Amino acid sequence: MTDPHHGAAAPADPAEGGSAASGVSRRSLLGFGGAGLAALAAGFAGGLGTGRATAAPAAPAPASDVVPFHGTHQAGIATRAQDRLHFATFDLTTTSRDDLVDLLQRWTVAAERMTRGLPAGELGPVSGPYEAPPDDTGEAQELSAANLTITFGFGPSLFDDRFGLADRRPALLEDLPHFPGDMLEDARTGGDLAVQACADDPQVAVHAIRNLARIAFGTAQVRWSQLGYGRTSRTSQAQATPRNLFGFKDGTANILAEDAAALDEHVWVAGADDPDAAWLAGGSYLVARRIRMNIETWDRGSLHEQETIIGRTKGSGAPLSGGKEGTEPDFARQGNGGQPLIDPASHVAMAHPDANGGVRMLRRGYNYTDGSDGLGRLDAGLFFLAFVRNPATHYVPMQNALAKNDLLSEYLRHTGSGLWAVPPGTRDGGWVGQALFDS
Repeated sequence: MTDPHHGAAAPADPAEGGSAASGVSRRSLLGFGGAGLAALAAGFAGGLGTGRATAAPAAPAPASDVVPFHGTHQAGIATRAQDRLHFATFDLTTTSRDDLVDLLQRWTVAAERMTRGLPAGELGPVSGPYEAPPDDTGEAQELSAANLTITFGFGPSLFDDRFGLADRRPALLEDLPHFPGDMLEDARTGGDLAVQACADDPQVAVHAIRNLARIAFGTAQVRWSQLGYGRTSRTSQAQATPRNLFGFKDGTANILAEDAAALDEHVWVAGADDPDAAWLAGGSYLVARRIRMNIETWDRGSLHEQETIIGRTKGSGAPLSGGKEGTEPDFARQGNGGQPLIDPASHVAMAHPDANGGVRMLRRGYNYTDGSDGLGRLDAGLFFLAFVRNPATHYVPMQNALAKNDLLSEYLRHTGSGLWAVPPGTRDGGWVGQALFDS
């Protein structure tokens, strides 16, 4: 589908000193004093732990394999889309604002480390106290950073009366409306917090979410999660256009990282957008939709029917009005009988900016396959992820129109959904969402 569906451990670790890390060391999580833990760790390193301490160095992470965690915007939005995804949302199990802040600080430290190819904790999976849980689960040992990015978002429910944040809730951060044809499952919808982990190695992405869930124990718990593979859009000129599970190229017209003007206009929230939520300036809104494809029904359709529904050729991805993949569709061009070559109800026509007030979005969706259902049908489809500056103008009207009139809708079933405010990036020593909590 096009358009909306469209290390070896570093020798020195800046996160270990002076930053948010300093106040949220995993030592406190384990209930040990810093000196006591150091002595205990040293004891194991000198005796029983000697072999363990030297047997599991983190794999070297080539410079080209690391996406910087810190920056003006969070990584994982306009940065190059990786091949694999582990997405999870969390419900907070605490009502303490201090606990929430502590969690975000500890998540920031762990996320920054893992994106560099380091273990989530400073002791790693095998070098800590023998009688205490390791501060990294270990399945990413010897693996590189794999271009891991970890992106955090805040759901509408975070701004209820639990944490004193109600007056800082962005005006646009509302639960998405019910769209025609929605068959949403509660177990795949919403969440106080959302975390998107993308990497070029699935084990690295899974490792990231697993360790963040481990760190959150006692403060937050996973509400739902989704694995994805085969990115369904490109976010850089250097990337080829991928294909979705219907076999069509997807993301031909996506906003690319090289188009700064389009990112400013359609993706990044500006300070003047919502003065009461100035903390979100430089951030974005994340829309997630789990879209199951009726694969078996689609596979029985003729090539002619499939291309008519999409509005592009299945081979090259060119619009049916002619040209190459990157050719702008000509919706007025007519064929035999005076009929438009591109059906006005095709997916490409319905999703084109010309049909939606000129708005665009940055998509980072992934294919998913969760086995088969009880009738032997593939439970597979698209995990749609998109970042927009304004969900009320850049997503809701388009999805309403698609759900009502898009020829493709007959083959889709939306089963999961959510909207989150994605705070801006962090600087070294800061933590995710810090401006939200600053007075």
